[in-house]
Parts: sequence; structure tokens; C-alpha cells
Amino acid sequence: MMITATNDFVVKFANVNGSGSASANQLFAKAIVRMGVPIASRNIFPSNIQGLPTWFEVRVSGEGHLGRRGGVDLMVAMNPQTWDRDVAEIDPGGYLFYDSTRPIPRSRFREDVTILGVPLTQICNAAYTDARQRQLFKNILYVGALSALLRIDPAVIDTLLAEQFRGKEKLVQANRDAFGMGRDWTLRNLDCPIGLTLAPSDKVGDRIYVDGNSAAGLGAVYGGATVCAWYPITPSTSLAEGFEKYCRKFRTDPATGKNRYAIVQAEDELASIGIVIGAAWNGARAFTATSGPGISLMQEFVGLAYFAEIPAVIFDVQRAGPSTGMPTRTQQSDVLAAAYASHGDTKHLVLLPEDPRECFDMAAQSFDLADRFQTPVFVLLDLDIGMNDWLCEPFAWDDTSRMDRGKVMTAEELEAGQVFGRYLDTDGDGVPYRTYPGTHPSKGAFFTRGTSRDRFAKYTEMGAAYVDNMQRLLTKFETAKAHVPRPVERRAAQPTRLGVLYYGSSSAAMTEALAALRADGVHLDAMRIRAFPFHDDVLEFVARHDRVFVVEQNRDGQLRMLLMNEGGIDPARMLPVLHYDGTPITARFIQGAIADRVPSLNVVTFAGAAAE
Repeated sequence: MMITATNDFVVKFANVNGSGSASANQLFAKAIVRMGVPIASRNIFPSNIQGLPTWFEVRVSGEGHLGRRGGVDLMVAMNPQTWDRDVAEIDPGGYLFYDSTRPIPRSRFREDVTILGVPLTQICNAAYTDARQRQLFKNILYVGALSALLRIDPAVIDTLLAEQFRGKEKLVQANRDAFGMGRDWTLRNLDCPIGLTLAPSDKVGDRIYVDGNSAAGLGAVYGGATVCAWYPITPSTSLAEGFEKYCRKFRTDPATGKNRYAIVQAEDELASIGIVIGAAWNGARAFTATSGPGISLMQEFVGLAYFAEIPAVIFDVQRAGPSTGMPTRTQQSDVLAAAYASHGDTKHLVLLPEDPRECFDMAAQSFDLADRFQTPVFVLLDLDIGMNDWLCEPFAWDDTSRMDRGKVMTAEELEAGQVFGRYLDTDGDGVPYRTYPGTHPSKGAFFTRGTSRDRFAKYTEMGAAYVDNMQRLLTKFETAKAHVPRPVERRAAQPTRLGVLYYGSSSAAMTEALAALRADGVHLDAMRIRAFPFHDDVLEFVARHDRVFVVEQNRDGQLRMLLMNEGGIDPARMLPVLHYDGTPITARFIQGAIADRVPSLNVVTFAGAAAE
């Protein structure tokens, strides 16, 4: 039976990387947003520049689901290399759109799928003589065809083209013509619309459509960062580039035109974090942006910042590892590497944003945390959040807020005779006072070292002094629990002894999966973890439930291991749900993985226990 739906379906584009399809696919996605219909778009692309397969998925959801659903209702098959795989992915009753210029054997199609053939190459060859124009405008042609098949408002496309090519009227008109050719041919030759249709809506509201890397870059500006040192690596490069773009706008002196920021592309990741630590030691707010391989290279300097207690912010846009792994695929595989980075006993603050709005918020917050606790802070995005556009709430900023620089002793305090010990805990929270270089001509100076020392920064190898310092660092870490973002709990509709923990980009798919499980009679309390160290609420949540699923996008269940290590939790109580093929997790995957295991758990519900 043919699938029919309005504002609730999945379209997937199968293209060749480097064919110019990206801008056309984004045009398609943005047109739906402009019609007021929520979408979730995901770009799945190869690590080479040109030639390998690439996919772009648009999940249309009038209900506002922002995670991947799983399955495909309409496949736009533009890559002969992946044809069989793409056709197989279509849900029964779905649709297959393709370039019908060259005949394809009937055996390559499916009987349970509606075929939509448009001779795109033939139309382009008749209209254009330049080979590159033929390729590029073929992409716009299929957007025109899809607008007829799905009822996309052509006026919206027209407006978007005018915005995209503002000031280049020839390009605007050329794209309008190509769009019109595809749309007109389809209206004349195919039954329009198909069973999948779009209808104007107001469900987008005031939400914005933005990627997490840009959001984090802007958040760093609002957080007071003035120094960025980085080495290019997928998928974090656009975060540093976004910071530079926003600095040009907000950190340039209007009177002199001089930059009030410094951005250094270092020779490697180790040099990058070294520059960050040096800038922060001198009083600047500084950060680096990297991914898993960069974190591996930064270990020694991260340990120095932890032990010498120097602020630093590290944005880790996670990808699939280990080693080079899959550079353009997403994972949550650096959780343990960030939490315990460097040799020896270390524990670092880790923030776990769920979407671009939280990327902005946590980016700004990370600099306050780094200064307050004089320590490295990791902000763990992933490729899915970082490089894909998401619908999210508009960014908000309190103009009355001021930077929290933590415990910094001033020249006046030193002059008044206040005792200064660089590693002296004066109030029991584990956080000592520091001074900036040059604070006072004769007081408040200290030697910064990575070797052991006493409370007054004097070198020593006495075991008691070392233990005293290491215990104080643990006290500081414990204090941080009250300052990092708290977890968000969602209670089930009825009492239950089953729970689920999740974090980061899994959030959107998790929300939809919870609703589907509830409809099937499976009720779970849910908690989204937003930071490490874990708030007491997290361990209390686990204690309240007989079994807790832990949903992650890595192979080894890294958050689960971190919970066991930090909370002393019985491993049998925490059930891993692991997705790590490099594509963003789907609601169907989570729903299936949990539903399949619930019957075997023999967990008695509260209602059932009362009845007994």
C-alpha cells in the first residue's frame, strides 16, 4: 500500500560528493522550514573531496521531532554507485525518484515502491552546453520536480534563491529557470502531488536553523574568549572559523579597526593547547577546538593545566575513532578520554550539550567554569550536532551578566597583607587564589610548575605535601558538582522501576523513542546527563530504579563505565544501548533495543507490586 502522509515523512538524497548537490539539498530543506514545518536534516558525507557517495536526509515532522526516525519514505537516487543499497532502504509503500534519461532494467526496481522518473540529464543537455552548468543545474532541476511532487510553495524557493544569490541577478535568474524547468516537466508528465505532501504550518515558531559549531563559536565570543589556538581537523574546523567570523563583527575596535582578539593556527594540536594554556595563565580567556585525535595529542599539556591549575576550554567535536577512524562520521567516543585526560590521576569538568542552543549556552558557561575552578573544561559536541543544521530555540543572553573570573587576588589585597599561597585552600572548597602576572611589584608572585609543590608553590617531593595537594584537587572537583549544568529528569506517566540515561545528540531521538515506548505500554523514567562531575541527582536516579538503560553512541558504553567508576554502581543494574555505526542514532533503534529487552528483565511495576 502506498504511503500517504502530510508533514510527516523522510526524504533521503543519494548523491556523489563534489557534484554540487549540497546547496540544492539545503535549498530543499530550508524551503520546508520557511513553510513553517519542522525538519531534522542530517548530512552523511565521505572524508574525501570528490567522488565518493554522500547522503542528505530530511526528516519532515509536523509534530516537531528533531531526531532521526529511521527508514526512508522517498529516496532521491542520484548516484548509480549506491543504487541497489538506496533502493533497498526505502520503506514498503514508499517512493523512488530518479533520473530516467537512461533506461534501467526493471529488475533493479522494487514492486512495492512507486517509481518517479524525471529525465533530468536530458532536460539539462537540451538547455545548457557547458558541462559544469549541466551538472549544477541538474540539482536545481530535481528540487523543482520535488516541489511539484510534494507541494512545496514555489514562491518560497524564489525568495530563498534571491537571498542566496543577493547582488548576483544573473545567478538568481539562472537558478529560477532551472527550478522552473524541473517543476514544469513534472507537473505536465507525472501525477502531482504524490501521497507525501507538505502543507503550510506554524510549528516552527521563532526557532532558528543553525549548526552547533557556529553556535559554540558565538558562545565563546559571549563567554569572553579573546584567544583561539587550533589546528584544522574534521569535524571541528568550522567552530574556530565561526569564532573568527563573529570576532570580526564583535571584537574589532570601531574607532581604530584593530582586532581585539588573537587566532593562531598552530603547527599541531599539542602546540594549540600549549598556546591556550599560556594565554590563560596570562589572564586571557582562551580555547582550542579539536576532535578525538587532537585530544590524544594534547594529553600532556592537559595534565599540566590540571595540576598547575590553569584555566583552559577545549571543544571536542567527536567523530568515529580510534586512530583516523571515520573522520566524517559521528560518535560519542571521547567521554572517557575527556573525563580522565592525561597520565596520572586527573578528573576534568565535561559539558554535554544536546543541540546548538546548548552549544551556545555551555560554550559561554565553560569559560566561567574554567576560571572559577582554574582547570581545563571540555565541551563535548559531536559531528551530528556540530556540522548539521538543527532547529532550536533562539539564543538568549542576559546583558547584565558579568564574567566570573573566580578567586583572583588583587594588588590592593596583597598590599593590605592578605596571605597568598598559590595552592592554599582558605575556605574549604578546594579552590585556591591566583594572581595575574604583574599584579604587584613584589608580592603575589609564584613559580608555575608541573612538578609537585607545597601550598605556597614551593617545590617539594614530600609525600604528605603531594597527597595534600591531590586531595584538595578532589575537593575542588566535588565543589564543581553544584556549578556544572544539572541533569534534566522526565518522569514516566505512571510509576516505574525502569529508567534510562542518555546525553548529547541522542536527546532528540530519545524523546521520540520514549513516546513510542509509552504507546506500547513500556514506561520509563528518563534523565539527560548534561555534565561531569555527576550531580547527586544522577546517582539518586539510578538508586530509585531496578534497571537503568544507558543510551550511547559508542561501542564500549563509556558513560556507563564512568558511572560505575564514579558511583560504585553494580554493572548488572545498568543496561547498555549502543549505536556506533557512525550515523546519528534513530528513534526506531532506541525503541527496538529497549522494547526487545524489557520482557526478559522481570521487573515488577509499582502497580503490580501493590496488587500482590
